[in-house]
Amino acid sequence: YILPDEPVESTLQPLLAAALRESLELAGLILESMIIASNFGLCANVDHKIVVKAPDWVYIPSAAPVKSGEIRRSYTPHTEGCNPEIVMEFISATEGTEYSFNPHYPYGKWYFYEQILKVPVYVIFHPVTGVLEVYHLIDDSYQLQKPDRNQRYWIESLALFLGVWIGQKAEQHSNWLRWWDPSGNLLLWGSELVEEQRQLVEHQ
Repeated sequence: YILPDEPVESTLQPLLAAALRESLELAGLILESMIIASNFGLCANVDHKIVVKAPDWVYIPSAAPVKSGEIRRSYTPHTEGCNPEIVMEFISATEGTEYSFNPHYPYGKWYFYEQILKVPVYVIFHPVTGVLEVYHLIDDSYQLQKPDRNQRYWIESLALFLGVWIGQKAEQHSNWLRWWDPSGNLLLWGSELVEEQRQLVEHQ
């Protein structure tokens, strides 16, 4: 599908998406068959009309490979591989579009993820306030989940916890979404791994 090129909402949004992927990659948790992307078109044919929504972050466990040299710019579930397991939206200046329940063409994002694609996990994050909402698809509707005692949410498809971490990355002090493994260990970014190694060398 030919997709319109739209500007990102802020300088923080692409950093949030990249940071989520970075720690997964460094932990060796990304397989070649997966799609983990940001501002990426998810497509569906509904009543002979093409519908495209671009979540701020999406995780697709398995997709058919594209031809050599070809760049994937959109994805149609079931036609090109399995259904997305996680979609995330980062609330920004256009607050409200992520919550749209519009059941008519071109459909709101909430309705599209819940009723059309039936994505199991829908995450909505407010970077400015640090509020994180995680919804699970239960009986065909999204139900808000409660965090554990560490204020984290278990994401079954990745076997990881998702939570909010406050700190500095890429010269940006903000609220960040981070991954923790089942034992409660934080999945580190590249800069943190370098610092950890430096401290180890100094200690030795």
